Amino acid sequence: MTRSLITLRSPDWLVALERRSKQAFPDVEERMDFVIGLSRKNIAVGAGGPFGAAVFNSDDGTLLSCGVNLVLDGRCSMLHAEIAAIIRAQIKTGTHDLSASGLPPFELVTSTEPCVMCFGAVTWSGIKRLVCGARREDAEYIGFDEGEKPLTWKEALENRGIEVLRDVLRNEAASVLKEYRKRGGRIYNPQRS
Repeated sequence: MTRSLITLRSPDWLVALERRSKQAFPDVEERMDFVIGLSRKNIAVGAGGPFGAAVFNSDDGTLLSCGVNLVLDGRCSMLHAEIAAIIRAQIKTGTHDLSASGLPPFELVTSTEPCVMCFGAVTWSGIKRLVCGARREDAEYIGFDEGEKPLTWKEALENRGIEVLRDVLRNEAASVLKEYRKRGGRIYNPQRS
């Protein structure tokens, strides 16, 4: 059988930051602050939207992988921060299932709660906990289309054994979205007629 290979080209600054981040982030606010920093840096370099995400070991707070929105730079609508962080985590662990035997529990920390596509990715990734900063309404307020996610999305994840924490540093995360809009950042929803 031929083996498929997915290559995700992450920005050099992100890879370097990930390599340097050897310290643990002991509490969820520190993890979220780190992720909000990723989203803010992504605005500065212009690779994509104002979104950041990272996968952490839930037990000790160590960083496994980072992701930022690369939709514009990568010319691919699926390159959301959550997807990028999950792909990098799965490559690093060598498995599509981040809940596989022998692995610690992993959590995805994201600057804004997931859109409908990222909601699906979280469901199938093996992530055990999802931590969100800004809310859907914050992203939609500046013009992003977050899709038709079920109103009971939090409960749906929890029914699958995925703990969900919302509104962690929400104001700080939402301020990055507003900053993006104020700077004239591109809102790249699909064109509909």
